[in-house]
Amino acid sequence: MTKHLVLLPGLDGTGELFAEFVAALPKTISTKIVSYPVKEFLSYADLRPLVIAAIPKSEPFLLLGESFSSPLAVELAATRPSNLVALIICAGFVSRPLGAWSPLARALAWPWLFKLNPPRFLMEYLSTGQDAPQALMEKARQVRRSVSPAVMCGRSREVLACDARQALARVSVPMLCVSGTEEHLLASSCLKEMKRIKPEMFIAEIAGPHMLLQREPKKAAEIVSTFMDNLRI
Repeated sequence: MTKHLVLLPGLDGTGELFAEFVAALPKTISTKIVSYPVKEFLSYADLRPLVIAAIPKSEPFLLLGESFSSPLAVELAATRPSNLVALIICAGFVSRPLGAWSPLARALAWPWLFKLNPPRFLMEYLSTGQDAPQALMEKARQVRRSVSPAVMCGRSREVLACDARQALARVSVPMLCVSGTEEHLLASSCLKEMKRIKPEMFIAEIAGPHMLLQREPKKAAEIVSTFMDNLRI
C-alpha cells in the first residue's frame, strides 16, 4: 500500500535540498514536495493556502515540516484535516527559535545580510555540520543564491516572530520530532517547549547538525519510515 508524505521545506523554500532524503525513503512512500516562491515573500498565513492546495484531498497522508516550515505544519495540523494521519517535525520549533535572542535577531535582520556569502566555518557550525561534503556546501550555497535576499529576510523575520504554541496544543494526530544532537542554530529550549506542550510526542535524535535530512538522509529516512510503519496505514 502506497503511503503519502507531503514535505514542507526549510528557509530557502525551494524543496531542492530534500533530494537525498526522498531518494532514501522506501518506494512504498509517495512524496510531494511543496515549493515556495523565490522572488515573492509570503507570510505563514499567505503560504497556508498554497500548502492546502498541495495536500491530498482524500488519501491519508503525513505532513513533514522542516525548520522554517515547522510552525506552518503545526498550524495546518491544528485545523485537523480529516485525512491527516500524523505530523513530523524536523529541526523544528513553535516559537522563539533563538530563545531570548530572537527579538534582537529579528531587529537586526535586513536584506543586505542575505546578500553576503557566509564563510564555510559559519555554515558548518550553524547548519551543515563539521566536515560537510563539498557537494552539500555548494548545493546549499546555490539554493540560497536562487532566493531573493528580501524573501530570505522576510522569512527570517517571520520565523523570529512566530508563535504556534497554541496550535501545537490542538494537534490531535501522532507526532514525531526529529532532532540533531549537534544542533547549533536553534535554542535548546525549542525541543523542550514542544515536549512540554505535547508530552506524548515521539522524539528521535540523530547525531547531526541542523540540516539533518541533508547530512544524514538514510538515518532520517529510516526513522520516518519506521514511524509510518508503526502507524499501520
